[in-house]
Amino acid sequence: MLDSEIEKIVRSYINSTVHLSLATVSNNRPWVCEVHFAYDKSLNLYFISKHSTRHAQEIFTNSNVAGNIIKQHEKDELPAGIYFEGTATKIMASNAEVELYSQGTGRDIEMVHHWLDDKQNPSSMFRILVKNWAIFGNFDGKGMNKYQLGWSE
Repeated sequence: MLDSEIEKIVRSYINSTVHLSLATVSNNRPWVCEVHFAYDKSLNLYFISKHSTRHAQEIFTNSNVAGNIIKQHEKDELPAGIYFEGTATKIMASNAEVELYSQGTGRDIEMVHHWLDDKQNPSSMFRILVKNWAIFGNFDGKGMNKYQLGWSE
């Protein structure tokens, strides 16, 4: 499958999904959690988390992350989804990024601002710069396959 076809599938698939599984690691101990996300034209992923969460704490010390974006399927259906790996960093969210997140997740923009402005339970927006995408499933009509799309570093 051509890289352009893989990228088209990634863009289409993540456009209809609002949560991803995010993997982090600290001291050789992996962790996975679910976060709501949005993405931009460059396929950077954005999520908001409280600083006190395990995944945020682990990102502060090790920015390497991986994850998947998978829609639920019935037992008799073939699974399909997206894998990714990259680096996550805490960002000072611009108004455009807050709006992108609000629209992408369906969250009320005032609520998003409240989360980011809460001094008692601080939260931040994080950006994942994806370095590698992979898709798996029957996207090409040829059965269960996995295709990888190398991304710029």
